[in-house]
Amino acid sequence: MRLLVTGAAGLLGNELLRLAEHEVVPTYHSQPVPGGVQLDVRRLDQVLDVLRQVRPDGIIHAAYKQSDWATTAHGAANIAVAARGARLVFVSSDAVFRGRDTPYDEDEPPCPDTTYGAAKAAAETAVRAIDPSAVIARTSIIVGDDGQSATERLVHDLAAGRPGSLYSGNIRCPVHVADLAAALLELLTSAHTGVAHIAGPQPLTRYDLGRLIAIRDGLDPDRLTFTPGESSNIRLDARRTQQLLTTRLRAPAEFLDLAVRKQNAG
Repeated sequence: MRLLVTGAAGLLGNELLRLAEHEVVPTYHSQPVPGGVQLDVRRLDQVLDVLRQVRPDGIIHAAYKQSDWATTAHGAANIAVAARGARLVFVSSDAVFRGRDTPYDEDEPPCPDTTYGAAKAAAETAVRAIDPSAVIARTSIIVGDDGQSATERLVHDLAAGRPGSLYSGNIRCPVHVADLAAALLELLTSAHTGVAHIAGPQPLTRYDLGRLIAIRDGLDPDRLTFTPGESSNIRLDARRTQQLLTTRLRAPAEFLDLAVRKQNAG
């Protein structure tokens, strides 16, 4: 399979390039990637041209920009239009939902209450309408091993005394980037169509997640400042999707503690 990965310069894109056993063509917007192709997903003419040249068998569309509707929403629609029969996996977000007391399963329709969530919901709608065989993979907060995710960077800033805070009233289901990438690659070659949820089984506040990251990285968790923020409980129920996967979606308490134990052993 020849696989095209959009957003290859990002945390998830890099992990997809590392794990993929296919021939991979990475694309990027502004930060070059070795062997990559520059692509502005907002421009349908450019998307059509790149896909005509690459002729991928599969596409994992991971590119987005939280503050830009055109990149997040129009870009996904442009990729779906240009895919022309290639197997498409679109990476969506738990931001398509608003907070509530019960988890959301794969059958739940979007109900966003943020601009970014609305852009991802619009992207989901466009992809489903253009390519009903595509996979729409909703995920949550992504955590890595080397401090490159947004949450990890914030934790390090706070531990160093720089301004900011973590929300203690904001609950999500964090996932390790390696688990997410492996699950996306599995879904790419599966027969699954429609929505999948790729999120960890352990709901955590952003503050509690930050404390676990601080402990993993040898930082003082008590230096992390927090604020209640707007209460937002968005939990993805990924049990149905987990049954489709050989990749096990681990809880943060497991993958962060594993990293601590590896450091101590080394």
